[in-house]
Amino acid sequence: QLQLVESGGGLVQPGGSLRLSCAASGFSLDYYVIAWFRQAPGKEREGVSCISISGIRINYADSVKGRFTISRDNAKNTVYLQMNSLKPEDTAIYYCAAGLRCSGYVSPYDYWGQGTQVIVSS
Repeated sequence: QLQLVESGGGLVQPGGSLRLSCAASGFSLDYYVIAWFRQAPGKEREGVSCISISGIRINYADSVKGRFTISRDNAKNTVYLQMNSLKPEDTAIYYCAAGLRCSGYVSPYDYWGQGTQVIVSS
């Protein structure tokens, strides 16, 4: 079965940190770009970050630049999202997605995880 599984979400205070993981099973991430999206209640799903197959090309949404870092470990078939200096507005369900090219739109991605909840609150 081909799937992506996110983990690492939780409740954190403003200014805190979390590291999300996106692990693939049933297929190799070596051939895919990986993106993180998030969806807050009542809002559309938005792109957060994307990393190329080689890991060289990376992009971030303006709202997370300087605070979030995406990385990949192809040997572990896993992609990470390090989130620092978290703010209440970062509260959302975070999803990882695999596709052939980075895009801020959801349609180009072939595989999606089930999501992991991040709550930033004091």
